[in-house]
Amino acid sequence: MELRPILSTLRRHKTAAALIVLEIALSCAIICNAVFLIRERVARIDMPSGVAEQEAVVITLTGIGTDQNSAALTREDLAAMRTIPGVSAVAATNEVPFGNSSWNSGITLTPEQKESSLNATTYLDSGELLQALGVKLIAGRNFVPDEYSDYDANKGFENAGSGAVIITKAVADKLYPGKNAVGQTFYFGDNKPLTVVGVVGTFVRPYFGPKDMLPEHSVVLPVRMPYDVGGYYVLRTTPDQRERVLKDAVKVLEKNSPNRIVLDQKTQEQLRDEFFQQDRSMVWLLIAVCIALLVVTALGIVGLASFWVQQRTKQIGVRRALGATKGQILRYFQTENFLLATVGIVIGMIGAYGINQLLMSSYELPRLPALYLPVGALVLWALGQLSVLGPARRAAAVPPAVATRTV
Repeated sequence: MELRPILSTLRRHKTAAALIVLEIALSCAIICNAVFLIRERVARIDMPSGVAEQEAVVITLTGIGTDQNSAALTREDLAAMRTIPGVSAVAATNEVPFGNSSWNSGITLTPEQKESSLNATTYLDSGELLQALGVKLIAGRNFVPDEYSDYDANKGFENAGSGAVIITKAVADKLYPGKNAVGQTFYFGDNKPLTVVGVVGTFVRPYFGPKDMLPEHSVVLPVRMPYDVGGYYVLRTTPDQRERVLKDAVKVLEKNSPNRIVLDQKTQEQLRDEFFQQDRSMVWLLIAVCIALLVVTALGIVGLASFWVQQRTKQIGVRRALGATKGQILRYFQTENFLLATVGIVIGMIGAYGINQLLMSSYELPRLPALYLPVGALVLWALGQLSVLGPARRAAAVPPAVATRTV
């Protein structure tokens, strides 16, 4: 295909050609980053929690006024809920995965260390937290009875416990890369030394957002938490019994003490769904934006190509009269569109990189993988060829005799 006639025609229609190039460039820049953001959001929504989400249920409650006997009442609650048919484990804790309320602290490897090695959330375990949530140990052991202590509000959660701690694999890999974490010591809170007795595979934190609050950075301390400080009871059951167990557990709590308020009762799956609701909404919004951009781009290409076919009827007829085949006319318009799309895609790739740099600096997003650029280019090339196909076929169907009578 001779490019000189195509380039000559485009020079005579600079404004229309520039508009199509600009439209394709904007679509390329925005869609590449939008698809990348969609992938990031979907990966976040699908992240493993390390929790038996189909088996765990959570009750959130609070006291009315000050309860001087809250620790004893918590023990009674736990004992009573263990008798509920279908309950295999129950625990009181200060936070739950995807609960949006997180107790956090910095971890250091030495008492003299000024900057924290990482920021971790702290789960307080009343005795069966790992079993109640279905969190799996991959190294070491669970806590033993003499390692548990009662929560002391004067010491705070950072200095609670006997000195034993269970950490996630992500924390272990960060603090002790290439080493066995069990038996290692780190410092927490006011330089309290903690010794790692166990490592769990994954145990997601209740809330994560800032760059230093990674989802998998969690630690567990053996601390018996009263209900009016922690606020959460976690029960383990079978998926088919969750609703019934929740209702029975609430009845048990109301029977043990009517002077409390049950704030919420949900399955762990419901907590996860609510936690990621905004992310799902963002995914659908970005999908809608991508579809809208592609439709607008396709319509622009169709409109311009149709206009040019109408304007070049005489030229097309002359070429047909001189022996040009329908296939050659068709290829002419497809090649023209390919050239415009290529220029737009090149500009769009530069724009995609610039938008990604802005997102990286403003929202701490990762760098746009290079793979997204050629994939975006292929999509827009294909879209351009499909969009121009209809007008190009109409151009190829112009009869030479009809065209030449317009001279």
